[in-house]
Amino acid sequence: MSDNAAIIRGIYDAFLRGDITAVVAAMDDQIEWNEAEHVTSWRGAPFIGPHAVLTGVFARLPQDFDNFSIEILRMVAAGDTVLVEGRYRATARATGKPLDAQVAHVFDLRDGKIVRFQQYTDTWQFAQVTGITPDP
Repeated sequence: MSDNAAIIRGIYDAFLRGDITAVVAAMDDQIEWNEAEHVTSWRGAPFIGPHAVLTGVFARLPQDFDNFSIEILRMVAAGDTVLVEGRYRATARATGKPLDAQVAHVFDLRDGKIVRFQQYTDTWQFAQVTGITPDP
């Protein structure tokens, strides 16, 4: 496993342990974090900086979902880029409906820190299970 893949694996492990402080510590001060268009936390523009990611993405998860998790199915490192395929699983708090959505993440790293993140996921399923359709 490459160093960058090991860093990303460690971030997922920290997330699953609930150690969001460790996840945020792995981010560059100017990280550009892109949620999939029209997913519940999408706001029509990237989140810039760890604090924006923390408040705009991670703080929302327990508001919208119970038992949110990600299962990593495959991870591929290509230099400073790490590609991840997986599945999100959770229960929507508003409706009680289960989420079981395919997801892909693209991480760009520099000097061991995440400088850019892009999420791709089943936004239709997010809207169906939460009843939330975000405005751009």
